[in-house]
Amino acid sequence: MNDENSKTPASTEPMPVDSPPSQDSKNLALLCWIGSALLGFIPGLAFYLVKKDDAYVQDQAKEALNWGITFLLVLIVGKILTIILVGFLVIGFAWLCNVLFCIMGAVATSDGKPFRVPFALRLIK
Repeated sequence: MNDENSKTPASTEPMPVDSPPSQDSKNLALLCWIGSALLGFIPGLAFYLVKKDDAYVQDQAKEALNWGITFLLVLIVGKILTIILVGFLVIGFAWLCNVLFCIMGAVATSDGKPFRVPFALRLIK
């Protein structure tokens, strides 16, 4: 009796998007956001390249990477604008936004919710 409904799915299949993320996925996404607060785009890039099998971690790593790239671009613009002394304000505002958005991302991912940074350039889709 080979009933199609009695078969269990293989454990290597990706998790459906509608199901809640596992605790491991939440922890990895949390590490990605905390690391992004300290190291910029590097943790987002590392998780994006390594965790291809986990949809939730992949999504949050992509968002952290997009924010890290945006943050880096704002810092470069701020550095250029230091010539006219406005850049110091831009750099300070960028760091403040980086810390706030990374904390917001860490809190959201610890609850298993997807987080989107409102002002990030969506370079990685």
